[in-house]
Amino acid sequence: MDTIFVHGLVIECVIGVWEWERQITQKLIIDLDMDWDIKAAVASDALEDTLSYKDVAKRVSTYVREAEANLVETLADGIATLLSEEFGVKWCRVRINKRGAVTGAGDVGVEIERGSR
Repeated sequence: MDTIFVHGLVIECVIGVWEWERQITQKLIIDLDMDWDIKAAVASDALEDTLSYKDVAKRVSTYVREAEANLVETLADGIATLLSEEFGVKWCRVRINKRGAVTGAGDVGVEIERGSR
């Protein structure tokens, strides 16, 4: 299977469990890897025959901003479900980086895989 990816997607959103976090927006950096058979797109050279990473990025950005989740774990699982249900992705890896959330650590977050390859 081939992989279509969106890496380094920066989204400002409400995220966190602490009361002060619910009052501000924070920056998340999201990486998406999605299995996709690109044979039809290769043959046709047409956007409608592939997974549009622009459409994925726009939809995920909207979802993340609207979710206002407490945990990045919840958000990652929701993104994976969205990719499966709305875009027909059979397998994906979702990585969410909440950079700077832990004093002394540069990068913190979660990475999940859903589906089968």
